[in-house]
Amino acid sequence: MNQITLDGSSITPNKVVCVGRNYVEHIHELGNEVPNEMVLFVKPNSAISSSLLASHNGDELHYEGEISFLYQNGKFSAVAFGIDLTKRSVQNVLKSKSLPWERSKAFNGSAVFSEFVSLQPEASLLGLTLSINNTLIQEGDTQLMLYKPDEILAEIQSFMALTDGDIVMTGTPKGVGKIIAGDVYIGTVTQNGKTLVSQQWTASV
Repeated sequence: MNQITLDGSSITPNKVVCVGRNYVEHIHELGNEVPNEMVLFVKPNSAISSSLLASHNGDELHYEGEISFLYQNGKFSAVAFGIDLTKRSVQNVLKSKSLPWERSKAFNGSAVFSEFVSLQPEASLLGLTLSINNTLIQEGDTQLMLYKPDEILAEIQSFMALTDGDIVMTGTPKGVGKIIAGDVYIGTVTQNGKTLVSQQWTASV
């Protein structure tokens, strides 16, 4: 089973629950409609990785930077920068046929995470930035989300049990695109404008 790191300790998540279409500008950049209800899908433990790939089984991959939470003791206890890797061409075919997204979203290595860091108990503004080759590409925060973290947690728990160690990815802002091998990615999560966690990856084939 794949693991993530929380404050230097290893944890084995059971699953990753992902929110789709949670930022309006990202919805528009892909030509999608704003959903009437929360869009949710699941990645298995086998999707978890610390390596950023540019392709998988011959399919090119696209990046989607996301604020990602660790679930423990009934709440979101920690946060990381996550990258939801997507086979965009495969996803477009699946969407056109009204089929599930798993073949484009849940493949091995499709959920990449920085280290998780514990959250302070008081409510505060969380944000993210993703830079590629030192150019800012994605930027967003919880205020821009259609569904805020508390709403996401409540909706998931209305029909699905979360177990300690599960991860919830909360959607991506505008600026998604193709991963190119050799490019350097830096993902950062901030709290009230101060860096909580930041990590660098170099995309590999």
